[in-house]
Amino acid sequence: MGATSATAQQTIRVGWTIPAEESKYWMMKRPAEFPELGKTYNIEWVQFQGTAPMTQALAAGALDCATQSPLALAQGAVNGNLRAYIVAQHVFEKPGGFSVYWAVKDDSPIKTIADLKGKTMSINTYGSGIYGPAAILLRQNGVDPDKDVKWVEAGFSLSEEALRSGRVDSAVMNQPFAARAEAKGGVRKLFALSEQQKNIVHILEACRVGFVDQNPDIAKAYVRDITLGMKKALENRDETLKVVNEVMKAPIPVLETYLLKDNFGRDPGAAPNFPAIQTMLDTYADTGMLPKKMDVAQFKHPTIVAPIK
Repeated sequence: MGATSATAQQTIRVGWTIPAEESKYWMMKRPAEFPELGKTYNIEWVQFQGTAPMTQALAAGALDCATQSPLALAQGAVNGNLRAYIVAQHVFEKPGGFSVYWAVKDDSPIKTIADLKGKTMSINTYGSGIYGPAAILLRQNGVDPDKDVKWVEAGFSLSEEALRSGRVDSAVMNQPFAARAEAKGGVRKLFALSEQQKNIVHILEACRVGFVDQNPDIAKAYVRDITLGMKKALENRDETLKVVNEVMKAPIPVLETYLLKDNFGRDPGAAPNFPAIQTMLDTYADTGMLPKKMDVAQFKHPTIVAPIK
């Protein structure tokens, strides 16, 4: 519903993807748990394969809010004139927890990152947030990520098959698919993103400045529900396993092995870690992935940011 002078926009167009958006999965699959959802406002859910296409949709005005990686959001701001606020955070990498990694087959001659020169690697989508730290690690080991590696796009769920079939020499592993591949055996970890930076923020929630500024009450209600969704996800693991199963179709026994255990970190209030995001933006600028330094403050709304209770 378009905004008019009489009524504010009531339906938010929200982009989402898999994995690790438990607060949104709760809103999607258990809407009755959120008093304002369906009353104060509605959500039109739109699924994507990764963050980069959602950046384009936000910049084009086709979405109001969406999951973003720091790199995709920053590149959208620089290249697509995207103006957006970071309103919440989904997951980050915590010390001792799961870190997104690239795997090779057990019998592969690839033993180090340097051995990837001339090889084929999978990635979930071109330009996704995991590309940034991976590219930095490649460069640090003498491999040009643009010239020395052939990238093959394969969604996380297809990554294991791409590796086992020989379509790629090294495949990216994210949960729950990493747990599935490890249980089956025959693959080994080559390198993890935690080797580039600790506390990497993988995905956050961003909303267009125009949407938030024109509909502050609706935006605040949405962020309040994201906050509540994170609380529910962390406090009721059994139900969260069911919710994630409904969304991802991954068997609960597989989810049970890692979800909300020694996995990604989640802030209890879905609060964005702006200092960590700033560190990532600085790294991207230093390595040429961004053409200039960026201040994370440009993405921060003074009041509409999680946690909102």
